[in-house]
Amino acid sequence: MLLTVLGCSGSIPGPGAAASGYLLEADGFTLVLEFGNGVLSRFQEERPLFSMDALVLSHLHPDHCVDVSSLYVARKYHPSPPSSPLPVYAPAEAHSRFVAAYAPNEAERSTLDFSDVFSFQGLGAPVQIGPFAVESAVVAHPCEAYGFRISHGGVSLAYTGDSGPCDALDSLASGADVLLSEASWTHAPDRQPDLHLSGREAGELAARAGAGRLLITHVPPWTSREDVLGEARSAFGGHSELVVQGGRYEVGERT
Repeated sequence: MLLTVLGCSGSIPGPGAAASGYLLEADGFTLVLEFGNGVLSRFQEERPLFSMDALVLSHLHPDHCVDVSSLYVARKYHPSPPSSPLPVYAPAEAHSRFVAAYAPNEAERSTLDFSDVFSFQGLGAPVQIGPFAVESAVVAHPCEAYGFRISHGGVSLAYTGDSGPCDALDSLASGADVLLSEASWTHAPDRQPDLHLSGREAGELAARAGAGRLLITHVPPWTSREDVLGEARSAFGGHSELVVQGGRYEVGERT
């Protein structure tokens, strides 16, 4: 299972850096996880425009999904569009969210239907997406938000999405070969609860889970990446690193 980072800037896109977007590939199947600011552009640098087989969204904050509007335009109006709707696994309000994001007024919203372009599927129950077995669970964030465990060929990737510490993350991450964890800030007592992980909390999660590797993502442009990494390494004795845009990571490899 190959993970390619399309974007990893937290909360907003940074200078030359896309927001959250990850490409997972196995057995010729292309699964995209998150589709934030700049990810459609980055996806086209890596793969042909319509080569995506399925899209999974952890939640509906813009930095994780806003480029879906542009993807709609591409799949709707391209001279040679795809022949079938793209499966999109997302929180319950995804359809209305993207209609509202795309259409500038109520008159257009009342007539707009994304169902010829996207086939929306809910989250919460285990599902098979191509060769990937995908588990999802509600995590600690201000909106309907999910973390994931994605498995294939006897290896697994756990992904926190955006979340504060919670039991669901521990369950999803338990024994994972790779933990892809957000860490949006350094640790401090006045951090807003149920929103994000600190570097220390990401490391503690990896340690409790017995994860093979910790890959840190979603660090905002105003946060020191090195400070976040230092916190994570102080809490987790295994291999930890900051992901980079364009980076490729074999999920089956334990360092």
